[in-house]
Amino acid sequence: MIFVATSDGWLDVGERRVRCALGPAGVVPAAQKREGDGASPAGVWPIREVIYRPDRGPPPACELRVRAMTEDDGWCDDPADPEYNRHVKLPYPASAERLWREDGVYDIVVVLGHNDDPPVPGRGSAIFLHICKPGYPPTEGCVAVKREDLEDLLDSARPGDAVEIRAI
Repeated sequence: MIFVATSDGWLDVGERRVRCALGPAGVVPAAQKREGDGASPAGVWPIREVIYRPDRGPPPACELRVRAMTEDDGWCDDPADPEYNRHVKLPYPASAERLWREDGVYDIVVVLGHNDDPPVPGRGSAIFLHICKPGYPPTEGCVAVKREDLEDLLDSARPGDAVEIRAI
């Protein structure tokens, strides 16, 4: 199944459409995506794995690969580093985003296969499907939905499924 997120702020989850947030710079072709540009990359991105924060709830019920987050989990966003767009342990010598956040948006993180096979330096990192902030403010390029909607999506997701980000 392909879950489709569109630039007008909607995500198809099976038979339902739910609100979603994308990057403030809109949706751009993946070849034009750049680190830190605030854009969401257009394309079909395979679901690689689910990471959840165990102190904020049980593992999501799904058939995908799921692992518990730890306080030292990070994601390298430094295009000059060999681990660019990869999971790292903090502290890390290069720039890396902390996954263990207090605002709850990364309590469940679905890692999408954007720019990861292999990563091209500067073409964007840490493109996730995650929980949105109240009111659906823009992300930094990810797709974000309410926790309940993310849990529903994961309940129906199967290995091989993907998220498509589409400009309309």
